[in-house]
Amino acid sequence: MTPIGSYIVIIVGVIVVLWILLYLIPLGLWFQALVSGVRLSLLQLIFMRWRKVPPSVIVGAMIEGDKAGIKLNRDDLEAHYLAGGKVAQVVHALVSAAKANIELPFNMATAIDLAGRDVFEAVQMSVNPKVIDTPPVTAVAKDGIQLISKARVTVRANIKQLVGGAGEDTVLARVGEGIVSSIGSSGSHKLVLENPDFISKVVLEKGLDAGTAFEILSIDIADIDIGKNIGAVLQMDQANADKNIAQAKAEERRAMAVALEQEMIAKAQEARAKVIEAEAEVPLAMAEAFRKGNLGIMDYYRLKNIEADTGMRDSLSKPKGPGTKK
Repeated sequence: MTPIGSYIVIIVGVIVVLWILLYLIPLGLWFQALVSGVRLSLLQLIFMRWRKVPPSVIVGAMIEGDKAGIKLNRDDLEAHYLAGGKVAQVVHALVSAAKANIELPFNMATAIDLAGRDVFEAVQMSVNPKVIDTPPVTAVAKDGIQLISKARVTVRANIKQLVGGAGEDTVLARVGEGIVSSIGSSGSHKLVLENPDFISKVVLEKGLDAGTAFEILSIDIADIDIGKNIGAVLQMDQANADKNIAQAKAEERRAMAVALEQEMIAKAQEARAKVIEAEAEVPLAMAEAFRKGNLGIMDYYRLKNIEADTGMRDSLSKPKGPGTKK
């Protein structure tokens, strides 16, 4: 190998060794912490590398907290990072809360962060309240008129309830329930249209933010529209139902009458069949009476005369039609 090649190999080796040393021994971060007033030993920074904790994240967080007058513990920051927390967001939240005179301990901030909530955004929302628009809420007043209302809910983050407290969906659901209840208790939809702030007062008095991560500051009714006349629709539906029931009962009675008529016809036909059967036995009985001598020929003629007289009387008693001659 030529001398020039040897020099190049040595230079490259020196550069690699220096890079490894600078990576393992973050002199730049140590000097940055030193000039910023944060006391960290070089050995601690090296141990952070071995614990797979980025020294830049911890050093930056401690410098930010020190400049804001917040004393942070290095071990606590490392523990929060190893637990999967966002160290920078937590320190931003602590500094913002301190500037806004909001009480936010370090343990609470890390708990909020590990719970999956953005602690820095929560602090900002405590300083600058958030406006949430509710979806259209449909309710019916006592006079049967449907009202469709929209509300704007101004909320502020409740730092103490961020861990375990309900979110925005619960707040919107409770506000919607309160609007429905207040409109439903109104005697007329006109009263609601004349005084929409009545809804806001009633809803606010219910304490709907209990157990949530927010504090409701105000509820403003943005819009109210008139919907259907639900009372009239219900009355029409009831009338149609009553009519259908009456028709069904009438059809049932008609069917029963038809069945009774068919039964009477069947009974009459059965009786007529019995009469015909009995009349068919009369000649046999007369013949038997002739053979035994119980009936004479003169008795038979008298019986025929009686039948003839009866038939004549029946024909005379029947009314004649308009076209029949007298």
